[in-house]
Order: sequence, then structure tokens, then C-alpha cells
Amino acid sequence: MRIVRAFPQQRQHWLRQPMGSGAYRSWLVETASLTQRLQSRSTTFAVHTLGLRQAMPALEDAVLLGIPARRASLMRNVHLLCNGEPAVYASSVLPQSSLRGAWRGLGRLGNRSLGSMLFSNPRVSRAPLSYRKLTAQHALYRQAVAHLHKKPAYVWARRSVFHLECSAILVTEVFLPSVLTL
Repeated sequence: MRIVRAFPQQRQHWLRQPMGSGAYRSWLVETASLTQRLQSRSTTFAVHTLGLRQAMPALEDAVLLGIPARRASLMRNVHLLCNGEPAVYASSVLPQSSLRGAWRGLGRLGNRSLGSMLFSNPRVSRAPLSYRKLTAQHALYRQAVAHLHKKPAYVWARRSVFHLECSAILVTEVFLPSVLTL
């Protein structure tokens, strides 16, 4: 997989470096497969699908993907479970154009890891990661921690756009406190 530059000015409120991320830093800056790292650090690994629906992407997400804001996309939300505990909340925006051709199977992943598909294809390129510290005021924070019994004061997230041929998908990963115990 190669890294490509894409729209750094459009990443409003997202940082180019995870400044002040402390113990989360090594997880945030990981450029290899997050799925593989989680699998190597846990006894059991699973993907639990929380939602799969057609919806309008947020304006910022549409800009990053280079699609019209009013065009429905497939939205997929999952928890990556390590040893039975949610370690990462992942949210993907898959424009309809990305569900054809080389990526046509992405809409039918079920409880399989999106990352394993992305990192197994050498033709996939990835835009640089961007980072954000999320607190309870942010909608993404609320989505990510909704299933947790004890809500942390904050969590860290990262996002990136993956490209294959003429299509792109946006993947956002929110690191939950249990990832720090791995």
C-alpha cells in the first residue's frame, strides 16, 4: 500500500499529528493494518457490526471523498473486539461508486474486517492519517462509547481515505480505553 497526499486543508478540526495523545499515540500512528495489530495482541478478535445503512454523509466526509454531499452512501459502524471487549469503534463511509468494480464486495462484509480487505490489496493507496481528541460534546464520541458501561472523559480518533482505481472510502477509527490494556 502506498501513501498519497489528499485534501489536507479540508480536514477541519482534525490534526496532522496526534499532539498530546499520550498512551494512545502508538495506536494512532500505526500505518500498517490495525486489524493485524489487534489480532496479534489479543487471544480472540472479532468484528461486531453495529449498523449498516444508506445515509447522507456529513459535509466534511463528502468533501474528503470528493462526492456530492447529498448523495447517499453506505455507512458501516462496527466494534473491533479484543478478548470480548470493544477496543476500537470504526465507522466507514462507502460511496455508491465504491461499491462497484474492484470493491464491489465491500457492501457485504458482514462481521469481517474492512481493514483485512484494504491491506491485502497492493493497489490500494491511503491518504495520510489525521487525528482528533473527542469529548462528550462530539457526536462521534457518543456513537463510539454508547455501548460502554463506563464512559471515558475523552477518546482519540483517526481517519483516512483509501483509494482504489477511481473510488475512495473514508475510514474513521475511535480508540476505546480497553485498547490501552493490549
